[in-house]
Amino acid sequence: MSPSQPDAPRGVLSPPAGAEGIHNERFTPGPELAPFIGHFWTVRWDLRERPSFLAETLPHPCVHLLFERGRAQVAGVSTRIFRRRLQGQARVFGVKFRPAAFHPFFKGPLSRIRDRVLSLSAVFGKQSDGLKHAILGEPDVLACVALAEAFLLERLPPMPAATAELRDLVERLATDQGITRVEQAAALAGIDVRTLQRRFDAAVGVSPKWVIQRYRLHEAAEQLSQPTVPDFASLALQLGYFDQPHFTRSFKATTGRAPGDHLARRTSTPASASRRRSRTLSAK
Repeated sequence: MSPSQPDAPRGVLSPPAGAEGIHNERFTPGPELAPFIGHFWTVRWDLRERPSFLAETLPHPCVHLLFERGRAQVAGVSTRIFRRRLQGQARVFGVKFRPAAFHPFFKGPLSRIRDRVLSLSAVFGKQSDGLKHAILGEPDVLACVALAEAFLLERLPPMPAATAELRDLVERLATDQGITRVEQAAALAGIDVRTLQRRFDAAVGVSPKWVIQRYRLHEAAEQLSQPTVPDFASLALQLGYFDQPHFTRSFKATTGRAPGDHLARRTSTPASASRRRSRTLSAK
């Protein structure tokens, strides 16, 4: 299998300064899990002799498996901005599912776990305790990836064609800035708006309108992180907003800051990039 890169991080709001001592790694899954998994990831930090760091990201319409400090959890799609202050020394290992792709593993609509975190055993049964203890006790991240892959491969469900189509539609919404209305997404899917909304509720966990709006804010955050400061009025129209005030209100309602305040926060201190590496792993 030839090397490939996981998708680039999107929706990151944290200022780049302060990243020293924080290390991110991401790994692509093997071919059997690729229809389900976006990537495996880990964040490690050692800030014992450094100031704490506030991590902020816009959520994605994806389910995660999380392993940290004695816990193994299933995190449903969050509709709220993620904020966490990193301090001391710790590590998180995670599995990011592609949009809608956790639904075959879950018995019920994913909207039931929207903005909720369940124990891994509540979803996969007590047999998942072995995986929890193995990953939490394993310092090598590649070994953690292998453990997670083996566990999921043993329980791999069929991928229904309708779920795969919905997954691909959501991922297109992430990149196609021309899709700014639910009616356009429904037309692409070849179904009416109400049917699309029901399918999103069941398999994605959030509404198509929320997904479109959140991905447009991801793009806004990306544009605001570039060296060249964008024109806010042009950016608002590019992202499908009626005008700049609508864009400003939407951005502030989600992040708590107006775009100009966010830009000032990011550029107030010199950037210090964290180390990242990506590897491709074949399913064992």
